[in-house]
Amino acid sequence: MTVEGSIIQVAYLVRDLEAAMQRHWEVCGQGPWDVYEFDATKVDDFIYRGKPATHKALLGLTWKGPVQIELIQPVSGYSIYDEHMEKHGEGLHHVKLYHADCQKAVAHYTAKGYPVIQSGRFDQDEHYYLDTEKDFGYVIELGNVGRVPPPDRRYPA
Repeated sequence: MTVEGSIIQVAYLVRDLEAAMQRHWEVCGQGPWDVYEFDATKVDDFIYRGKPATHKALLGLTWKGPVQIELIQPVSGYSIYDEHMEKHGEGLHHVKLYHADCQKAVAHYTAKGYPVIQSGRFDQDEHYYLDTEKDFGYVIELGNVGRVPPPDRRYPA
């Protein structure tokens, strides 16, 4: 059972998902990776800064113990991923915290001055990125670890 508020994911932005997965696999032994194309056709209630999101990204996901490692390559459109790449380049983007009731958690963080800047639902997996970089140095994401669809592919194949 996942503990409320625990870290469940650490995510990095990369320019080349294939190269990043290969490097993590060969050097760190991280993988295999579940690979997804992530865009408005697959994500419900997809919002970026209060408007319907139109961006596309490639995601690589793997687990190391109880923490998921996520690699994100922005592909098209504009999102918080592109904002980060412009300001900081590749590297740590967000840490995801588990909350069974994401709406309650969003209300808590919003009341503390950290509004949602991007959100959506991928099958039953909710995600809410908060505007926390100014105080934490990275984005905090809230999520419920809901069911996700099977990956588009795996790396290595």
